Amino acid sequence: MKKILLWALLPVLWVGCKNVAPKTGNNLGQLMSGYWEDRMKMFPVEATGYGDNRYNDQLTITIAESFRDSCKRMYQRYADALSGIDTATLSPDDLVSYRLLRYELAMDLEGMKYPAHLIPINQFWAFTLDLPQLGSGTGNQPFKTVKDYDNWLARLAIFPAWADTAVANMRKGIATGWVLPEALTTKIIPQLTGVVTATDTASIFYGPIRTMPESFPASEKARLSEAYKKAIATVVNPNYTKLADFFKNEYLPKSRKSTGITAIPDGGPYYNYCIRFWTTTNLTPDSIYNLGLAEVNRMENEMTKVKDQVGFKGTLPEFFKYLDKDPRFCPFKKPQDVLDSFWAIKKAEEPVLRKLFTDTPKTAFTIRQTEAFRAASASAEYSQGSADGTRPGIFYVPILDATKYNATGMVTLFLHEAIPGHHYQISIQQENKELPSFRRFLWYGAYGEGWAHYSETLGNEMGLYNDPYQYFGHLSDGILRAIRLVVDVAMHTGKMTREEAIQYMMAHQLISEHDAVSEVERYMAIPGQALSYKIGQVTLLSERAKYQKSMGDKFSMAAFHHTVLKNGCLPLKVLSEQLEEWGKGVK
Repeated sequence: MKKILLWALLPVLWVGCKNVAPKTGNNLGQLMSGYWEDRMKMFPVEATGYGDNRYNDQLTITIAESFRDSCKRMYQRYADALSGIDTATLSPDDLVSYRLLRYELAMDLEGMKYPAHLIPINQFWAFTLDLPQLGSGTGNQPFKTVKDYDNWLARLAIFPAWADTAVANMRKGIATGWVLPEALTTKIIPQLTGVVTATDTASIFYGPIRTMPESFPASEKARLSEAYKKAIATVVNPNYTKLADFFKNEYLPKSRKSTGITAIPDGGPYYNYCIRFWTTTNLTPDSIYNLGLAEVNRMENEMTKVKDQVGFKGTLPEFFKYLDKDPRFCPFKKPQDVLDSFWAIKKAEEPVLRKLFTDTPKTAFTIRQTEAFRAASASAEYSQGSADGTRPGIFYVPILDATKYNATGMVTLFLHEAIPGHHYQISIQQENKELPSFRRFLWYGAYGEGWAHYSETLGNEMGLYNDPYQYFGHLSDGILRAIRLVVDVAMHTGKMTREEAIQYMMAHQLISEHDAVSEVERYMAIPGQALSYKIGQVTLLSERAKYQKSMGDKFSMAAFHHTVLKNGCLPLKVLSEQLEEWGKGVK
């Protein structure tokens, strides 16, 4: 999955700056430029993530109640300004941009109706997880100059205000019923305590000092070293401790026993909004649930064929246990062995990529082990590089115990998270300077995760699934996405409990109980996000099959991929329209 900038999804308080009036302008170009400039000023950490370093000393408190009205007014001003644009005068490309900005603003305004800011921390996505990555010296925050180091100290100084706001919001959430399930709360406490260290120099936040450039003057090195130790001792440790104590002593006893989001006030309408937000469709929960059941059945049949092909005589669940327990499928001794194996997959696919793609990213790429403090609750993920090329795209791999890391799903995982999945799609999009700025960094789950899930199927064209066990790993990842349609909807509409969802998942795929728990609790924490993968993939496969049939010998896989990727993230309906125009041109 792509690592989402959580603060980009919530209303914000812009700390230390005055309220910004949108620069609406008199035409669409000015409107889009003004919107992006205002957004970067209001979401400075998001700007850092995109490689815009103008606001690296500022911190957005995305969960603050006080700026919700201001944020809503900003969205509404731009929406009103858009309504004054004469769409009949727009070029086809500008009309797409107009539709996307209008769609973005409408979804933002609708999302403001729901108090999601009262649940500011979960075990999967939270600023408390992002902050150590930012401050580690290996994340989005630059640490190349003395000013960079001072910028981080200024940004970190706002964290106590963020923590106080989080506690106040959660107390309001307890009072109003917007509270996490107990099972998720218990996972958050060790994440928070894990950041606190006995000595300042052992902290992940001391990482930039350990890698300080040799070119810094000795006096600056000494000053910064002391300043970072002080920040860890006076900002990081006490505020993470305060949050951990709050969760343990106050929030956990009030956490709910229920599983799904519909158990909270307005949870039903909120879940329907989440479905539309993540899938960019108007599909109903029931239609998604039924699609999931059909896909699970179809893919189980494919998995049974592989089981029979390799001569295994037991049942499919017994085959799952065999693949999970047999030492031949866990050949690694140390974490570097796992990382090296992923690098080997990259090398194997490179010759074939040239035949499937006319576009290749300029952004560099690397693979890293997920940091220890968050690895237990983390999935493999992709963190995008910066648009200016100074920061690579990073494929993060959580490795709790290398000797238990199962190799059967590594190819499909790499195709999804890395190349040609998220790294190709995101890098090609943000490197395309012909797109308006807001479109270069736009993200829709159904498109982005749908593309990555679709990319897994390209292992067939690349010859990477000739090993039946790797192909079974591919099918196992595929059925996971189908299972998500079933359990996400079932949990959030009251058809399944957490425990029933875990058992359903383990009965239908190769997955350990630990991983099944992590998956199910992830869906509990982020309603609807898990639906985007299969919905997007099914759409892309259907579109490709349609044009393969209608074009015959004129169909080009590389041209199809170019058409899908060239406009960046799109709602699925708009993507289908773009492909239709391409199809007409080829004919």
